[in-house]
Amino acid sequence: MNVKNFSIRVYGILLNEAKQVLVSDEYIRGSYFTKFPGGGMEVGEGTKDCLIREFMEELQLPIAVGKHIYTTDFYQQSAFNAALQIVSIYYFVTPLQQFNTQIKLTPFAYDEDQLAKYEQTKQIESCRFVNWDNFSTETVTLPIDKIVAQLLKDNF
Repeated sequence: MNVKNFSIRVYGILLNEAKQVLVSDEYIRGSYFTKFPGGGMEVGEGTKDCLIREFMEELQLPIAVGKHIYTTDFYQQSAFNAALQIVSIYYFVTPLQQFNTQIKLTPFAYDEDQLAKYEQTKQIESCRFVNWDNFSTETVTLPIDKIVAQLLKDNF
């Protein structure tokens, strides 16, 4: 299969001292998703570099990339492009400074600036922490994220 048929995605699992998991609530192309922070790897980029860039873009947060958690080991078609196969890679991450980005308390809580930006980008995102006791496979939307959520609950 030609490399053009793959989308490589890299995600970070951030657990804070209060035993909470960071998730990203996104509204993309008319659909709501809750997922782990991260995104698509660009040409010329390694997986860890991708994750560092994504956390800076999404959260203005420098991170250290830690232990590998999981890489997709089955076929997953893209939700946005039926011609693409998704390969997702997950790592633990640690923030290197305090959050400068506003962390929301409720899912899909977008402010006026974010809603205005949607008209240009067709995408809105905000992040929030989920308490470990409330975190489960139901917290996240995407099929591969659900597998990682279960791995986290079973092993950490």
